[in-house]
Amino acid sequence: MTRITAWRRHPLARYAVLILALALVGMVYTAFIQASRPADAALASGKVDDVAEGRSLFQAHCASCHGLNAQGTSTGPTLIGVGAAAVDFQVSTGRMPAANPGAQAPRKPVAPWVNEEKIRQLGAYVQSLGGGPQVPGKEQVDPAKGDAGKGGELFRANCIQCHNWAGAGGALTQGKYAPNLNESSPTQIYEAMITGPQAMPVFNDTTITPEEKRSMIAYITQVREQKDPGGFGLGRIGPVTEGLVGWIAGISAMVLAAIWITAKKRQKS
Repeated sequence: MTRITAWRRHPLARYAVLILALALVGMVYTAFIQASRPADAALASGKVDDVAEGRSLFQAHCASCHGLNAQGTSTGPTLIGVGAAAVDFQVSTGRMPAANPGAQAPRKPVAPWVNEEKIRQLGAYVQSLGGGPQVPGKEQVDPAKGDAGKGGELFRANCIQCHNWAGAGGALTQGKYAPNLNESSPTQIYEAMITGPQAMPVFNDTTITPEEKRSMIAYITQVREQKDPGGFGLGRIGPVTEGLVGWIAGISAMVLAAIWITAKKRQKS
């Protein structure tokens, strides 16, 4: 008893207790995180078993670029913390798996082995590695529940610099480009905003709320249905293209008219 009392009064005793307490807290926290990861994955995918299936798919189709544990390599970034939404966006648009590394992965037909179930399983595995944005529900991306007018204001303020007012896309620097949005589903548009693929910035819920994102989706999908009463839409790229086509067509018409008039005068003489 005397030894215990003496040890408690030792100057280093308080530090020993502090270290022990910190170690205990760390162990509890680690156990909690390990236990919660499968739950997060299950929430993203609907099935806990999808994590194991997703890991097998990842090792077969993705590990060569992203590493066996998704830690990233010289040819592919780390996927830890990107979330299931990033997987769903990249794989459902055919951007991943990438055929060739480049400045930007283009949209293309999905790989033969890809379907909704496989995408869900891959997303569940990546979600289990470190959380991140999850795939939005149908209610979150339903254009019918958004305000297209408000969405147009938000789109013009945040997106037309790259994507054009009609979502037709445009060129960026260093070989990158803003893709055309006409082929993107409402879910893919939402996922792009919350994950920021490639050159696109992330618009989290504090920057643009979920309701505002839904309104932007309503605007984008509504613009697709609009007709071009002035004639040819010319891809809706903008006034530069319209002016160029007008100039070339106008000059060509004037040259042809001059040739025709000159030919008529020669015949008369």
